[in-house]
Amino acid sequence: MRFIKSEDLKTGMRLARPIYNKNGVLLYERNSKLTAQGINSVKNFGLLGIFILEPAEPVPPMTRADVEFERFQTMAVFSIMEELNAIVESGRPQRTEMIASNIIKNYGHLDAKINFMQNLRSKEDYIYKHSLNVAILCAMITHVMNIRVEEQMETVQAAIVHDIGKMMRFEAEEAAGGALIDMPPEVREQAGHELLDTAFSTKPNIKRICAQSQKMLYGFRRGEDISAIRLVNGARVLAVAETYDKMTAMKMDADPASEVEALKYLLDNPEIFHPKVVEALIQSINILAPGVSVELNTGEKALVLAANEADILRPMLLMFRDNSIVDLADELYEDLKVKDIMKTLDNRHVMDVELLKKNGIMIEEAEYVEVPII
Repeated sequence: MRFIKSEDLKTGMRLARPIYNKNGVLLYERNSKLTAQGINSVKNFGLLGIFILEPAEPVPPMTRADVEFERFQTMAVFSIMEELNAIVESGRPQRTEMIASNIIKNYGHLDAKINFMQNLRSKEDYIYKHSLNVAILCAMITHVMNIRVEEQMETVQAAIVHDIGKMMRFEAEEAAGGALIDMPPEVREQAGHELLDTAFSTKPNIKRICAQSQKMLYGFRRGEDISAIRLVNGARVLAVAETYDKMTAMKMDADPASEVEALKYLLDNPEIFHPKVVEALIQSINILAPGVSVELNTGEKALVLAANEADILRPMLLMFRDNSIVDLADELYEDLKVKDIMKTLDNRHVMDVELLKKNGIMIEEAEYVEVPII
């Protein structure tokens, strides 16, 4: 599997992942061969590029939940892009509450963990994809924490608009030609908060959640004393969700941190990332679940046999070198640690359910989606 930029696509290449339009209609299925029309569609959608299969490579498995998650992301990103641009231009929200309700409907009432998949982001679409993922995480975390419905709605809406300051540009003085110019981040963020104050004047908690979370995160990065900052629940949730998504996001100019690395960072800084919120995140998404292949600090490879609910980073493992079983919860293995999760190029977990079965470990198998043979 390879990531190919839009300008380098050629007819006959096979898609590794489906392509949807902004209404969620499937345009191109996995394993479809690109045509000249398909390449033009990819470019017209503004996609930076797509994942392509090697000539003899089999189609990677995707569950129905994975497919639906990707479809939902595509539709919601378009909606958030239109909404944020509308707020910047008019100073008034139009569909923020409806978008938040849709996110909560789909991901704010789940009773099981999901595979939280990251899509590749470009400079142009980073804010929209980041805002969506943070909103989804906030919906799941607030559900696990049993936060009031009204507060859940405010938190998800705040997640949708929290980065709007990065979209703010200012008109230069007439002497400079009156062109739109970028200003320092602090100026743009302040302008973003002022915009939110006006746009959501009847919902002051939305701006409060954004401002408190940002003040806490900025203060922490600068080494300031943040212990006196009083926070509403939504601000604590937003801080965890935003940090986790930023660290694990797939970008063209930098490698993402692994889920394990991001989780360690959150757990190691309880003074800013509230332990109850981090625990709710752990209960919302699959990280070290049975069937996931991992690399250890010794360089060895292993398969997760059973999750450790008491300490997510110390599961039970099946060692590939000799098929021995190692329980990292045992003090005997105190020096052995999970370094990273083994993934495919498109950032999906390497799963080996068959190896689990051979070792007598039975887990609930996902329903995989068949793809057409072309």
